[in-house]
Amino acid sequence: MKLTTLDLHGKRHHEIDLEVENFIFLNQDDCPLLIICGNSQKMISLVIQVLDRVGSNYEEGKGHNYGTVIVRQI
Repeated sequence: MKLTTLDLHGKRHHEIDLEVENFIFLNQDDCPLLIICGNSQKMISLVIQVLDRVGSNYEEGKGHNYGTVIVRQI
């Protein structure tokens, strides 16, 4: 199964809030969604802030999936 994906590589921190919010609401019918944050803990934190604010159910990637967030439900 191929997940609908948002890759944040190359995005600046100030762009993340709007980018993530738009992505999850435009694709909410396609859950689960994959957000690729990369190795930046700051980027992961910014994504999680948005997901918490809108009340999403998500899980952070661990181990070899570190740097990703899977949105299960919006």
